[in-house]
Amino acid sequence: MAAAKKKSKPDDNEPRIQNRRARHDYLITDTLECGIRLLGSEVKSLRTGQASLAEGYVRAELDPPRLTLYSVHIAEYPNASSAHQHDPVRTRQLLAHKREIRKLAKATATKGVTLIPLEIHWLHGRAKVLIGVGTGKRAYDKRQSLKEKAHQRDMEQHTKRSRYR
Repeated sequence: MAAAKKKSKPDDNEPRIQNRRARHDYLITDTLECGIRLLGSEVKSLRTGQASLAEGYVRAELDPPRLTLYSVHIAEYPNASSAHQHDPVRTRQLLAHKREIRKLAKATATKGVTLIPLEIHWLHGRAKVLIGVGTGKRAYDKRQSLKEKAHQRDMEQHTKRSRYR
């Protein structure tokens, strides 16, 4: 009898670094979770939650197939010696299958489509990056999204109040 396969979900005791601004500025159509190649001091710094995805972006290259993460700031780890310290804003390689890289490269060939890092989380002791395929929103799209959120919040508050009367 085969054991049931558990659904993988991020570790709860590790910090999640999120790019909360990304879903406001971009319409995310597709996401992909991939690994990230890190140095030892970067892993320690990420475990303490010292990173910023705000200016980050991803490029998909076809020859050779690879994903590269740019402009993500991972703070220096204070307890590491200067010989083992990393550059806070270096380019980092993301780990994914060739077919996934080709799919993302094809998607970003369209004008106005970009790859954005949405979140860094831990899964079974390994750092994972959630990247999204996004198109930039215009100002009126952002206003419309804010109106929809406010309307949804009002509806939830109204139903919560009416439930307890």
